Formats: sequence, structure tokens, C-alpha cells
Amino acid sequence: MNEITRRQMLQAGCITAAALASAAHAQNRPAAQKQKGTDSKMHLGIVTYNVASEWDLDTILKICRNTRMEAVEFRTGHKHGVEPTLGATQRLDLKAKLAASGLKQISLGSTCEFNSDAQDTVNKNIQSCADFVTLAKSIGARAVKVRPNGLVKGLTPEQSFEQIGKALARCGKFAEDNGVEIWMEVHGGPTQMPAAAHSIMQACGHKNVGLTWNSNHTEIEKGSVKAAFELLQPWIRCCHITELWNDYPWRELFGLLKKSGYDRYTLCEIGAVIRPEDGEPFLNCYRRLWEEFGA
Repeated sequence: MNEITRRQMLQAGCITAAALASAAHAQNRPAAQKQKGTDSKMHLGIVTYNVASEWDLDTILKICRNTRMEAVEFRTGHKHGVEPTLGATQRLDLKAKLAASGLKQISLGSTCEFNSDAQDTVNKNIQSCADFVTLAKSIGARAVKVRPNGLVKGLTPEQSFEQIGKALARCGKFAEDNGVEIWMEVHGGPTQMPAAAHSIMQACGHKNVGLTWNSNHTEIEKGSVKAAFELLQPWIRCCHITELWNDYPWRELFGLLKKSGYDRYTLCEIGAVIRPEDGEPFLNCYRRLWEEFGA
């Protein structure tokens, strides 16, 4: 299949999905409904996982500019090379390039986690988080994303939540001193359950630590995410959104975000790797779906 045909199919598929989403809900819309998106404060961006995992930094910035993506979360380990190993001169150059890019938000997607049963490992992850915070400060990024990745071996769930929460508080204090936020992704086996994330945040108790809503199907109850959203809403600072063509209740989620006054970013995080030459048609279509669902 040649390049043109593949791109045309990609674009046609997204447009068809948007049209189907529109038709499915048309009869439920008030006659005087405002034009899509006009009353929303939300913004759209990307997580480089996995859509842009193989794009270099210049490609990411160019495609984001051309598709009106306003934010990038640079997931560690990807081709962009935005990592704590960058030297002082590299950080200055990167900061200047990001400042000139037109992006309104930059965040760093670390894989720091605090659910090990070895305290030395927990401490190393806290130090790694501090390294990401220092990088964030030096390049003008807003936040560092961390995650739990399950329970602590040998501890009860409650003890696990306490350990993770206290580690988060240590990260939050260091980040606050450097003008950077910490976002805990709702992630990882039992810890991605809304009640578990709620317990972790209560154990943390630091105002500089919030949550990244992760659009997990495990938070859906009887077709709705309302109960989970209301439980976690006080801490939501970022929102990862996945394949907008799946059966997650996107329209409800976006409605809940808008109703809460959410004025931050929803970040495209999909499982598929998109080739750079397909980046613009894909993200243009993704935006169309995002707008169709009421963002």
C-alpha cells in the first residue's frame, strides 16, 4: 500500500468515526446548543507514548504546530531525547526551542514509581523524580508525571497506599520548591482503581501533588465514569485520553471536565505508533473527534 493511499485511509477512517459519533448523539442535543467547543476551556495535546515515540524533537514540534496541539508530555525513553541526562548547554538550547514552539504546556512523563518492597529502590525512584523535576525547571516544563505500578509486596493495600503516598509527598515538596507540579498517573493493577488512587492521594496530603486521569476502563460503572470522576476530581491536574473511537464514555467524561471548570489539558495517548509522515493527518482527525465529543 503506497503512502498516499495509507494516509487517505487514515484520514477517511477518522472522519467517518467523527461522523458516526455525531449521528449517534444528534437526537439528544438541544436545538439551541452552542457550536462545539465554544464554551470549553479545555486544550488538546499529546503524550509521546506511543503516537510520537519515534519522532525526533523537531518533528514533534513541527507536527504539533501544524495540527494546533498545544501541549506535549515527553515520555522518557523515546526518540525526542528530553531526558535528565542532558547537560547545561543542551538544556538551554532545548528551553529556547520549546519557548519558540508555540506550545502552551510542557510536562515530563517519567516512570518513577514507589511500590517496591525495598526502601533503597523507593529512594532511588524519589531521587530520579527529583532529577526530572530539575530538568523540568530548567526547560520551563509545568510538571513531572509519576505512577504507582501495583501494591507493595508483603504489605496490605492500605499499607501500600500509605507508602506510595508518603513518597509522593517527598517528591511534591521538592517539586514545590522548584516551581514544578507532580502528577500521579492513575495506573497499575489495583492502584489504578479510583478508590485506591483516592487513598493514595489522602495519604500523600501535599497540595503540589495531583492526579493524571488515565481514562481506564476499570473506572466505568454501568456505562458511566461519573462516580469515579467525582471521587478523584479534587486532584485532577491532567487528563490522558486514548483511542477516541473505542467504547469509553468520552462524551460524558468531557462533560464532567467542563462542568468542573477544568481548564487544563487532555493529552492524546494511544497504543499505536504513528509514523511521522502520518502524524499530521492522524492528529487533525483526532482533533475532529475530540471536538465532536464536546471538548
